[in-house]
Amino acid sequence: MRILVTGGAGFIGSHLVEKLLATGHEVAILDDFNDFYDPQIKRANVAAFAGDVAIHRVDLRDSNAVNMLFHREKFDAIAHLAARAGVRPSIQQPQLYYDTNVGGTLHLLEAARHTGIECIIYASSSSVYGVSKTAPFSESLHLTQTISPYAATKIAGEFLCSTYSHLYQMRITALRFFTVYGARQRPDLAIHQFTKKILAGEPIDQFGDGTTRRDYSYIDDIIQGVMAALDYQGPMFDIFNLGESDTIQLKDLIGAIENALGRKAKINQLPEQPGDMPMTCADISKARKLLAYNPMTPLSVGLPKFIDWFMKTQRPNQQSS
Repeated sequence: MRILVTGGAGFIGSHLVEKLLATGHEVAILDDFNDFYDPQIKRANVAAFAGDVAIHRVDLRDSNAVNMLFHREKFDAIAHLAARAGVRPSIQQPQLYYDTNVGGTLHLLEAARHTGIECIIYASSSSVYGVSKTAPFSESLHLTQTISPYAATKIAGEFLCSTYSHLYQMRITALRFFTVYGARQRPDLAIHQFTKKILAGEPIDQFGDGTTRRDYSYIDDIIQGVMAALDYQGPMFDIFNLGESDTIQLKDLIGAIENALGRKAKINQLPEQPGDMPMTCADISKARKLLAYNPMTPLSVGLPKFIDWFMKTQRPNQQSS
């Protein structure tokens, strides 16, 4: 298939592009290389396969540019991973998040409809579950409240996808990712940020008392789930959790990174952040049954892999800066 990966220069997107190329697909990337973090990181992400893919620098907020691309190039499927990410920045810039994540998804769906694309993967988020008291989180939970603009844009995207699937017989699968980490993880995310600061002897910000819990998902496991979703032949619109179905407290995560690095963290304890969820935990029984999703990398295995990647590729940058 000829597959368009939006956000293909990002962390998850670049891993997906590599996997699609390795399995014989033709791949194109749509990415705007924005400055949410250093665009040079994204350029490095795609360097290894830049000669094998078409890279289109397009902002999803620009409906004309999206339409022109779709009418010029013919795609068989879309993996829509592009989004403004992060809970805390979404509170500072809700309009930007709405325009990119909701408006951008609408532009993509419209372009797909007009050019006959019938297979779309939509990257959603565990944040849509809000402060759900029922754990682990199941796709069948009735969701009544999100607690950040980012989460609201992601649930809005799901509803847009379900609407377009219903109206235009498009096969769309929404995947709710649970805190993905691994090589090339975004620098603003906890595991990456904590590792960098502990090594540099800088204090790390710990929001709250350290008892918040997260279901950390290793990148290879997530990519296995995305690849399975591309072949899914169930209902025209469906939703799946992709996580590890295991949680760790923030303070224990910090301890695990300390142990792996052989250094103690300096903790700068701060109040809990508005919009942060107290816990995420994925019920992955549906994905196991229908996608044969089978995560193989617990944090005890994945964290040392991440730190090995960090020490080999990121550490020299710190020493020379």
